Amino acid sequence: MTVKIITDSLSDITSDIAKDLGITIVPVYVRFGEKVYRDRIEITTDEFYYRLTHDSTWPTTTQPTPYDFAEIYKKIAKESDEMLVITLSNKLSGTYESAVHAKTLVETKCRIEVIDSLTVVMGLGLIVIAAAKAAQSGASLDELIQLVNGAMPRSHAVMCFDTLKYLAKGGRIGKAQGLLGSLLSVNPILTMKNGEVSPLTRVRSRAAGMKYLYDFVTGFPNIEELAVEHATTPDEADDLIGRLSKVFPRERIYRSTVSPVIGTYTGPNVLSVSVLEAI
Repeated sequence: MTVKIITDSLSDITSDIAKDLGITIVPVYVRFGEKVYRDRIEITTDEFYYRLTHDSTWPTTTQPTPYDFAEIYKKIAKESDEMLVITLSNKLSGTYESAVHAKTLVETKCRIEVIDSLTVVMGLGLIVIAAAKAAQSGASLDELIQLVNGAMPRSHAVMCFDTLKYLAKGGRIGKAQGLLGSLLSVNPILTMKNGEVSPLTRVRSRAAGMKYLYDFVTGFPNIEELAVEHATTPDEADDLIGRLSKVFPRERIYRSTVSPVIGTYTGPNVLSVSVLEAI
């Protein structure tokens, strides 16, 4: 029986990929005032980013509850007796704790394992995709746990911002705090390190930021999986994919959008690349 793979919506895995690989996605919540939405289910990315830039109400976010995960566990337990849950970094959200706590709410003999990926966006997504492909090929739960733990240090997500104000206001700025005093014209480049947002560098223009992302990807001698994401700038994403297709097959580059929950902290003009290094 195939091990079922579960992740949260901050993996930025598209619905098509999730369907093809049998991945279950648990939505995180985004709130505008008193109204709460399930990420990408009750609010689309386009709707969210429009409201982010036009609405006077500042959005906030909330992790899925243990009961959200428990309902998923109960449903999947009817199809499989083993599940692997891979969540975004515990240092960014309480989603991991909810997933673990949910195990105590389910009366089943099904084996459920939960892993904190220490990353987010398609840095998480590529790990989940690798696990789902292995699960479809018949890998056992223990083999999948070993695969995920081995993939985590090989997964790298880098994001180019045009402002840090969203990250700072949302309280998720982590070790990038030192960049807050930068000039407005500076574009910060951030990554994930040990589960936290961490600064890499800063560049003087958007074009320089895109070049940095390109150079970052092409600096890896061997790439297993590659993803490009944007929030509201699809042309930039397409341009970057076009450039990267000279060094990595275009048809194998995952193209995604940064989720509303992540967008609460990145703002509307984030551009991101994620690399899963080959062994």
